[in-house]
Amino acid sequence: MRIRASVAVITGALTLSAVAVPAAQADGGTGDTKITKVVVDGDNKVAIGTSGLTTIKVSVTATDKSGIKGADAFSLTGPGYGFELTGKPACTAANATTSTCTASVRIDPRTDYLSNSNAGTWYVDAWIDAKDGDFVWKEKAGSFWFQRATKFTVNATPEPVSKGKTITVTGALTRANWETLKFGGYGSQSVQLQFRKKSSSTYTTLKTLKADSKGNIKTTTKATVDGYYRFSFAGNSTSAAVSATGDYVDVR
Repeated sequence: MRIRASVAVITGALTLSAVAVPAAQADGGTGDTKITKVVVDGDNKVAIGTSGLTTIKVSVTATDKSGIKGADAFSLTGPGYGFELTGKPACTAANATTSTCTASVRIDPRTDYLSNSNAGTWYVDAWIDAKDGDFVWKEKAGSFWFQRATKFTVNATPEPVSKGKTITVTGALTRANWETLKFGGYGSQSVQLQFRKKSSSTYTTLKTLKADSKGNIKTTTKATVDGYYRFSFAGNSTSAAVSATGDYVDVR
């Protein structure tokens, strides 16, 4: 993880961090250049696990009556002094006045020294140049959730089961610990027990529960028809949404 106070002296997996970035200053610019949209990874959510490279794609849409010339590398800033820098954006024109400039940065939790405190709401700072010399510089032009990846297990027993009998469904919610590079229990979170009939493609919620302090879940329900049971977690700014793979129960 690049730390803003010492980015100039850090080297590592993110070679793109060497790209120049505009000096920090208040929002500003000249002329009629405007940033109209910022999108990170399609849905403004980025989940990072404990291994492997994750590519974060940042797209900034801007407009100017003369057209957009280009953009400087986007800086991404977040809690815990989090800092990342994209490569040089490539700008694609939608029409004579509007372009979307896109760049990316790669993160590897094994080499980028992520801290759990880095999880949360991050911001995109962007500098856009127009063809007539106008420009716009905007801090916090957009935001996204930088999340710790999560996992969910589920087990429904007994299998098979007689119609109308009680089944017990257990599971465990875990999330990435970027400091130990392991997954650990994510406790005291609200989760949903969901069911999907064998003939259906849609899950419905049976009940809402809360995981214990270690992320474990245990509940019971009545078995009525063949189908799949799973637990689902909606996610939040620090932890990604996740649903367990459904566990099939044969009702006889």
